[in-house]
Amino acid sequence: MQPGDTPSIQVVTQVASAEGIDPVELTPPLHNVVDPDALDAFVQTADAEATIEFSYRDHSVCVDGTGRVVLTQRTEPPATPE
Repeated sequence: MQPGDTPSIQVVTQVASAEGIDPVELTPPLHNVVDPDALDAFVQTADAEATIEFSYRDHSVCVDGTGRVVLTQRTEPPATPE
């Protein structure tokens, strides 16, 4: 991760690093799960205490209003629609 990376870039970088793969190998791409532009805009406009959470691959992702990205491994499979 480089200083100044956007939250969307941080998510991709952290997930790829956690899985030991190149970021371009992530499938589905992040934009199929969450709008990267909206995620980056959230950080630009949100209060520091605000958070947004979503699942990406086998990870829970939390981004706060400061742009900090916290990635945790999910222990349960995602819910499947009935």
